[in-house]
Amino acid sequence: MRSRAKALMILAAGLIGALLLDFALRPAPVRVELGPVVAGPMQVAIEEQGETRSRDRYVVATPVAGRLLRIRLREGDPVGADEVVATLAPLPIAPRERDELIARVDAADSALRARRAELAHTLADLAQARRERARLEQLDTEGIASRRQLEQGRNAENTLSKDVDTARHRAQAAEADLRAARAGLIALPAARSRTPASVEIRSPAAGQVLRVLEPSERVVAAGTPILVVGDLKHLEVVMEMLSSDAVNVAPGMGATIVGWGGERALPARVQRVEPYGYTKVSALGIEEKRTNVILDFVGSPAGLGDGFRVTGRIVQWQSPRTLIAPVSALFRCAPAWCTFVADGHRARRRQILIGHRNSTEVEILAGLRAGDRVVLYPPNELADGIRIRAR
Repeated sequence: MRSRAKALMILAAGLIGALLLDFALRPAPVRVELGPVVAGPMQVAIEEQGETRSRDRYVVATPVAGRLLRIRLREGDPVGADEVVATLAPLPIAPRERDELIARVDAADSALRARRAELAHTLADLAQARRERARLEQLDTEGIASRRQLEQGRNAENTLSKDVDTARHRAQAAEADLRAARAGLIALPAARSRTPASVEIRSPAAGQVLRVLEPSERVVAAGTPILVVGDLKHLEVVMEMLSSDAVNVAPGMGATIVGWGGERALPARVQRVEPYGYTKVSALGIEEKRTNVILDFVGSPAGLGDGFRVTGRIVQWQSPRTLIAPVSALFRCAPAWCTFVADGHRARRRQILIGHRNSTEVEILAGLRAGDRVVLYPPNELADGIRIRAR
């Protein structure tokens, strides 16, 4: 009996030792982070930063060279259409330049008179041709005039009608030349004074002063921009979007404006995708092809001005209910996608079929079901059947 009890004790000690050895040599579970697979709504959207701008922006410039008087307007001041926004004192011009300007006006005026006389002469010929055609039609009805004479009369009327149109267009061109020539006279002295008359620069439209480019009095050249006028009631958003994303955007798509400083998102709509691309270097030094996507606000945004930074979000696809998994749980297993599913305390590799995806979620078409838990950011040492422990 004693020897038998001793043998049992030795056997039990051996089993315990084997179990302890197995437990000591067994690899430790891999600590992982798990995420759920759920059924719910999903959206695929493009988000890019952009800035607001006035839809109708006007740059007011000086028509001639001269001394620009100090502009009293400041950024944000309202202006009306055709309101005087600046005053310019043109520089005196040399006598030769003065004679050239006056001669150019006289020549344009003479050309206009000649074109108007030509138009009046052509109109008189057309009236005579119409009377002749009416007389020939009457004679043709009575059987006196020939068909050939009637056709010649109608052809003459049509020809002269086209000549009238040509003469009218020539007269309009001569009027435009005369206006252009007279525009140079604003730099001439008023009456017989040696001091040039002041030129009033007017706003082309109603709105607000967005920028004053020349606030101080100084001598400027012709065509110098002095201020920018725009209407803040009609703002749009310009987004610089990757060209590979822009090809999936079409006018009329819904969008939202976020990150503008307010608590709620502002509704918007895609107005157009500009048809040209340009190269821009990213913050990481990578050259990217981008294009501008223009968004229109739905309603009037309050508090936004010209050049404010915002974030635009354009929805490309959405579903009220679909199977969703975290995109960080996916890895490539050529030629498909795979993930690790938690089966108790072990990880099971599973091949899946995916659909739409965004930056955080992916649509699952096959391979998973709602309630499954998947391994997020699977480590390299993880393999099928390996024990895992949730963090």
